[in-house]
Amino acid sequence: MQTNGIKRPPRNFWTRPGRGIVFILATTSIACLLSEFYRRGTMHTFTLFIFLPALAGLAALSLADLTYGDRQLWRGVVIGIVSGVVAAVAYDLVRLPFVFATAWGIDSMVPPLNLFKVFPAFGAMILGQTAAQTHYALAAHWTGWAYHFSNGMTFGVMFVAVLGEVTKRRWIWAVAMAAGLELGMLLTPYPEVFGIAVTAGFVAVTLAAHCIFGVVMGFAARAMTSRWQIGQQPPPGNPKPGG
Repeated sequence: MQTNGIKRPPRNFWTRPGRGIVFILATTSIACLLSEFYRRGTMHTFTLFIFLPALAGLAALSLADLTYGDRQLWRGVVIGIVSGVVAAVAYDLVRLPFVFATAWGIDSMVPPLNLFKVFPAFGAMILGQTAAQTHYALAAHWTGWAYHFSNGMTFGVMFVAVLGEVTKRRWIWAVAMAAGLELGMLLTPYPEVFGIAVTAGFVAVTLAAHCIFGVVMGFAARAMTSRWQIGQQPPPGNPKPGG
């Protein structure tokens, strides 16, 4: 930016207050579910009037930084989103043997656990339907899976926003965050709402899967942070800072 012949440095939005705003906007994804659990509002209403506007606000803030700022906030949000998605994929891959233990004929070694049954229920609640259904519409399945990955992305953004810069010594905090989220959810009405039996086996599997989520998220965020410095090109396959 240049005023009266004086070139001003680009504005830094990635300050503590700026990161705090990013963190709060990102929390609205999981807050949809918590709002339903604690009867502060339906998931459908929260999604329409709080989560989606917050998502638009996060996108607007990121684009403002990309256009007028020093692109630190843009970089942080992109790193959070990508690391969160990669971690969510790893998280689901780890759980596949338990979900398909019977179908794959490995149930004598791996306990069958219907770990994906909550996703269409998520979708139904977002669409304004009842959570418990015998058969879910395709829209509920797609919406539920989209919400699942939304949580992964926003957890990644929250993690990066808290740290600011994911360094070699700090990425491991992602594991603590992921494990804390899982243990915290078990203390909410989550198991009761979705008819989940909280057995030792269930807790062990889900906690281990969340720890893997944390490892992948932290390592991915750390790798992207070290490779993508402002003034350099981002890692291959990610958006360029200037476009």
